[in-house]
Amino acid sequence: MSPVFPTVREVLALDPVRHGAPRLVAGETGLDRPVRWVHVAEVPDIATLLGGGELVLTTGIGLPADDAGLRAFIGDLAAVGVSGLVVELGRRYPTEVPRVMAVAAARRGLPLVELRRATPFVRITEAVHALIVDAQLHELRAAEEIHQRFTELSVEGAGAAEVVRQAAALAGCPVVLENLSRQVLAYDPAGENAELLLDGWEQHSRRLRPAGRTAYDSDSGWLVTTVGARGQDWGRLLLRWPARAGLGDGRPVGTPPNRLTILVERAASTLALGRLIRRDAEGLERQLHHTLLTALLDHSRPVDEIALRARALGVPLERRHLVGVMVRLRRDTPAESGAPGEGGPADAAEAGPARLRDLAEAVGQALREAKLTGLTSPVDDQAVGVLLALPEAAAEDRALAAFAAALRRRHGDQPARVLIAAGSGVASPREVRRSLVEARQVAEAARRDSRDLPVFRLPHVGLAGLLHLLRDEPRLQTFVERELGALLAHDAQHPREQLLGTLRAYLEQGRNKSAGAVAAHLSRPAFYERLARIGRILGVDLDSVEACLSLHVALLALDAIRTP
Repeated sequence: MSPVFPTVREVLALDPVRHGAPRLVAGETGLDRPVRWVHVAEVPDIATLLGGGELVLTTGIGLPADDAGLRAFIGDLAAVGVSGLVVELGRRYPTEVPRVMAVAAARRGLPLVELRRATPFVRITEAVHALIVDAQLHELRAAEEIHQRFTELSVEGAGAAEVVRQAAALAGCPVVLENLSRQVLAYDPAGENAELLLDGWEQHSRRLRPAGRTAYDSDSGWLVTTVGARGQDWGRLLLRWPARAGLGDGRPVGTPPNRLTILVERAASTLALGRLIRRDAEGLERQLHHTLLTALLDHSRPVDEIALRARALGVPLERRHLVGVMVRLRRDTPAESGAPGEGGPADAAEAGPARLRDLAEAVGQALREAKLTGLTSPVDDQAVGVLLALPEAAAEDRALAAFAAALRRRHGDQPARVLIAAGSGVASPREVRRSLVEARQVAEAARRDSRDLPVFRLPHVGLAGLLHLLRDEPRLQTFVERELGALLAHDAQHPREQLLGTLRAYLEQGRNKSAGAVAAHLSRPAFYERLARIGRILGVDLDSVEACLSLHVALLALDAIRTP
């Protein structure tokens, strides 16, 4: 732990110094410099014996008599980094220090103080050194309290929210825990406005790029440390300590006290240790959940055996209302830029599994928070599956709403990123696969749906969603080829024309040719001519409502088939 020193300002407020009737002659801007030691000197070349941070006391009897010598004396002290110079009047300088000393000190920003009354220097040194020792003892006591508090939290197995709450209480400052995607996992505003604290959090957090695992960003006032263990970082802990001048604890202006650095690092260690303990304890249980859910989806084990193992795991499936649920991130984006090194293929490959792990953990926590029983595990590279085991069918809507609300709370200020889809409830483990598959298909169909629904069900996906669910059906593909095949072949041979876009603009504008021409960025004569060609190629009348309806469905089906 770095030592804590008083400032020149604090030293001037001590009783032994005040007894000497101090007067600041120059260097007011340097009053917040830390005083590492007090040194009494009566020789002009004392600077060669100093290491910086000293407050030099002198009567001036040994100082040079000429102006050049005094300038050099002040320059040498400033160059070595002393905190200030205190001159007792009376012996060498009866009423005031020479003006040349004041001008030189002012130019260097070096505090120059006159003592207009005789004062034993030993009393000043004793008082300053006692202040240093007291400050260090205070820091040690604070560090010990921090150590004891977080040790207790580790032993008690406290969750992330409690660790963050205790950190904020000890610091008296807002504390935020985020994951690697800059989503807030837990926070405590420490009495401040939580809405203002978290407003635009992701964008704000991405601007913080501390150098090293723990660093302070003086521009924003956030002290940031990385959270992780076993070489796997999974988040950051941030503590807001706005820089203020003249705090009077001897540290450089604009840097947080050492106890806050110790606190945030100790809290991060507690969070990392707690996550390791929970993951080790939950590892086998999660493997069993994965085995059972996978077996239900691919029929790799007898249903009776799955039900037996699920019951032994504390998730009874018999005589329960079972609902398949799929949870996924709404868009499959690559690793977003932020910290150095992010954004490349390797980073995206690492970020994908990390986001899926975070999502799986959030789903499990949401189930517990909503007091629901079920199996949960990642089922592929993009989605986390859930099989809810409810006591009765009447509880379905209420349970899904509670689960969705709990999960979204865990995703901070961007809940719309999470997409939750549910299949139809079933009454038997033998029907579970149908519910899980339906939930997966609804999630796929709703992936690009702009609506922010708490839970997507089959009725929500509409015609486009239905076609998406059927995109692998050969009969649907045959229908698309029958309706649009000739036009697709024409566009392949004439890539500059792309008549399919013209047809899309016409149908999407409700067969309004003027609006379609505007949407296609074509003049009306050119648009009309293209529509006539499309009619000839497809052998249809584009003024026929029935023909256009069939073509529009085929276009939607083509989009579904082409969607990965």
